Amino acid sequence: MKLYISDLHLFHENAIKLDNRKFSDVWEMSSYIVEKWNEKVKGGDQVIVLGDMFWTDDVQKVNKILNRLNGKICLVEGNHDKNWLKKEGADISRFEWIKPYAELKDGKSIVIASHYPIMAYNHQYLKNDDGSDRTFMLYGHVHNTHDEILINQFQELTRRTVLEIDSKQRKIPCNMINCFCGFSDYTPLSLAQWIEVDKKRRSVLGKNMPFAFPDFQLLDDEP
Repeated sequence: MKLYISDLHLFHENAIKLDNRKFSDVWEMSSYIVEKWNEKVKGGDQVIVLGDMFWTDDVQKVNKILNRLNGKICLVEGNHDKNWLKKEGADISRFEWIKPYAELKDGKSIVIASHYPIMAYNHQYLKNDDGSDRTFMLYGHVHNTHDEILINQFQELTRRTVLEIDSKQRKIPCNMINCFCGFSDYTPLSLAQWIEVDKKRRSVLGKNMPFAFPDFQLLDDEP
């Protein structure tokens, strides 16, 4: 099974404060993350980390955590991963692959995996034979910040916009999912699980936030 998670920021003291994480220090945070990871991940599972796995240049700390984690680990590089990846002695053999960007097959779905959110992603308009969405853009980087609120606004606008596709009027598909570890209680989740987590979270955001739409055609009747 493929599982996904982003922005663990292991050993990053400031992440506890900035993300309002519930830990007293980085050691408590590391222990909790390893525990939640290993509760979910089995030996044959593949975990795709969407960047910023560690915030340290101490490779002994990095290797100690890597050796405790279950499953097969893949890394889409984040902006803070370069610090430890470049250090001599970092056990990068623990990773099946390390890439700046990846396009993956996950069941009937296509996953666009990037540390940074991509507004117009590859295969965005593809549908399955039953009409369901085929492509999902999984990202990290923005945590639960104002940038994530803006991305949510963009998605709401895009999903309500109508284009003529194959001589039919259709809404634009937009399936961008922020896999920030704080949204999943630091647990790697499957694509189907992230879809449900994201749907519930964005429904609350949509109710509590005004959206200003430009003057062009929207499929819904509401202004």
